[in-house]
Formats: sequence, structure tokens, C-alpha cells
Amino acid sequence: MSDTAVIEKMDIKKLLTAAVQAGASDLHINVGLSPVMRINTELVTTHSEAVSAEQAADMLLSMIGSQKFKTFEERRDCDFSTTLEDGNRFRVNSHYQKDTIAISFRLIPNQIPDLNQLYLPKIVAELAMLPRGLVIVTGHTGCGKSTTLAAMIGLINNTCRKRVITLEDPIEYAFENNLSMIEQREIGSDCTDFTSGLRHALRQDPQVILVGEMRDLETTRATITAAETGHLVLSTLHTINAPQTVERIIDIYPAGQQNQIRAMLANTLQAVVSQTLFKRTDRPGMVPAVEILICNSAVRNCIRENRIHEIPNIISTSRKIGMQEMDNSIAEIYFKGLISKEEAMDCTSNPQRMEKLLVPANRANFLKNLQSQ
Repeated sequence: MSDTAVIEKMDIKKLLTAAVQAGASDLHINVGLSPVMRINTELVTTHSEAVSAEQAADMLLSMIGSQKFKTFEERRDCDFSTTLEDGNRFRVNSHYQKDTIAISFRLIPNQIPDLNQLYLPKIVAELAMLPRGLVIVTGHTGCGKSTTLAAMIGLINNTCRKRVITLEDPIEYAFENNLSMIEQREIGSDCTDFTSGLRHALRQDPQVILVGEMRDLETTRATITAAETGHLVLSTLHTINAPQTVERIIDIYPAGQQNQIRAMLANTLQAVVSQTLFKRTDRPGMVPAVEILICNSAVRNCIRENRIHEIPNIISTSRKIGMQEMDNSIAEIYFKGLISKEEAMDCTSNPQRMEKLLVPANRANFLKNLQSQ
């Protein structure tokens, strides 16, 4: 880990402000260590004193208050958000490790991201305009799922007169109503859980519902029901590709219900957007590689008939309707000079195929074929 600027005083607001100024995506507080930031994927240690147990407790208490602090001490984990006076927001998780308090902050940009500036395929904007069905954004933690969903909601807000309800744990991007009417409900304070929030949301006249995460059977069941009843539902899963996403949803159900959920999912799923982030080589920042699954009749039949293993082949042969493979997306951003070959090779599912694909002689034909599709 490298070092960054000195923080003169162990004050949480000063630490968070310094993180914003340094361009950090995350800030980590651990007792016995100096605060650590993540800047462009790398961990960077601040030139600050080591955090004491008392200081960590004071930081947390100043953000959540005494009542929630007592609950945290009982449950040993707490998710919330905090906002600086300048409007910068952070998603926060506090927890115990080695019987001491640790706190992790994720910076949430105070501007709603523009889809056109996220280097995402154009089809993502079209998915935001769908009248109904389920769209799932997937990927590992920190891959930009929340940013993609916020940009989709932002597009709806700026172009459509719709009623949008979000269920988040905690609320991340704060929306201001433009053309659309947006209600943001935080789990634990505005409603008890995702399932309850979804059940009541259906009586609140929404056209679009955002579910922060399909994290358990009851939430998944309620999410699919909402999509079945004629709403556009946007949600996330911690899966790395489209076939795994479909399998995860089906496998969360008891064996006796899996045939039924296959049929329901085949009827409601509209698309899966799987993404991963790469550190840019041309300038500071990150760029996504994205796999896109669009649920056409062939995909729906595969889901319904439990032929999930055939989905990758459908993706590879359906570029003209907006589908794309993850490896092709990685190759595209490599050939555009945005990422290194080493990073491309590290994240591929098929190193031998990727090695052949990234031969410099393939660059011109590869990019030409992309433009023609």
C-alpha cells in the first residue's frame, strides 16, 4: 500500500473530505491502523495516527446516534448512509473485527451519473425505457451496479413522466424529481425489509420499482411478482454472468417450486447486464466491460426448458439485437487502448481464446466488425 496526504486530526468529516479530494472510492477505518483509502483500485495509507478503539466508537456514534449505536452493539453490523455538508454522500458499513469497531465507507457521487458517460452499451438506455418486466444488473461488489441503476433511473427521470419507487439498503444516490415522481425508501427506517416494501409498493401506483438487491427467497419472490404484475423492476445480484444469474434465481427456490419459477422467470425476465470494472491505462479512472443478455424467444425457451447451458451460445450469435459476450467487451476496451493486456487476461473466463483474440493483427477487423453490427 502506498501513502497519501496527512490528516491533521482524527475527525471523521475531515477524513471523508480528504477521501473526496483524493478521488478515493472507499475509506476504511480499523482500530490500530491509520485510515486507508482505495484510489483507482489501489489501497493507500494516510499519514495519520493509528485509530484507537475510543476514536472508532466516537466516529460511529457521531454518525448514527446513541439509539442506533446500541442496536449496532447488539447486532454487530450496521448499514447506513452519511452526507457531508458539501453534499457528498457515503454508503457505510460498520462492523466488529477482533472485537473492535471497523467502518467501511463507499463514496457515492453527488451527481446522478449520465448513461452516456459510463461507457455502457447503448442497449442499457433502451432497457430503462421498457414498459414492464425484470432487468437485473449483476457483478461483484464494487463493480458499479448501483451507478448503472442510478443512471437508468436518472434517464427515466429526465425523459419520462413516471412514478418511481426505490427500495434501498441504504439509500445511495439521492434523486430530485424532474419529469418523474421518485420516492426513495430506506430499509430499516422507511420500511422494515425489502419484502414488506415491495408488497406495499404495489399499492402505491408505481410504474418503475428499483429493488436494491435480490438477497433472499422472499425478496426474489416479491420482485418477480412485481414484474409479473406489469411493472418495470430493476434489481441486482452478486453473480458474474447471465447464465449464473438465471441459475442463482432458480436455485434459491425449493426443488418442488423450480419448474414453476422457470416458467415465471421466462415470462418476466427482460435482460441481464453483467459488468466488471477495469483500471484505465490512458488516464485515471475506471471503465466497465459488460455482458448483455436480452430475453428473446430462444432465451425464454432455454429458461423454461432448463437448458441454461445453451445461453452463452445464444449471446455470442445475437450481437445484432444488443447482446454481447463479456470476453468481446473486454477485447473491445483493450483494442481501444483503455486497459492493459494483463488486466484483460486476468478477467477472462477463457484465457486461451482471449490470448488468440488479443493478437494485434486482429484489432482492425475486430473493431470494424463491431461497428458493422
